[in-house]
Amino acid sequence: KLSLTDALIVGATIEDLDIKDLQDASAQIDNEDILLVYANLERGSRNHMRAFAKNLQIFENYTPVYISQADYDAIITSDTERGGGSGTGSG
Repeated sequence: KLSLTDALIVGATIEDLDIKDLQDASAQIDNEDILLVYANLERGSRNHMRAFAKNLQIFENYTPVYISQADYDAIITSDTERGGGSGTGSG
């Protein structure tokens, strides 16, 4: 039987992979518009990662699979990020 903890771990793992994929893709692109979109998506994934981590702390710790432990620790110990105010929508 799957639990709430299992669901939170799946959510954190998806964000973990999304962050790595966005970082890898950003390294391959020089188009500023696409980089801005990727940066906004990565910020959203970091915010989601914080939310999953906060809830997982109640049950157990999450160990990142795709990003480094140092990157994960930096994400979950930093504040929620807001959009850059570029007028392109909310972040």
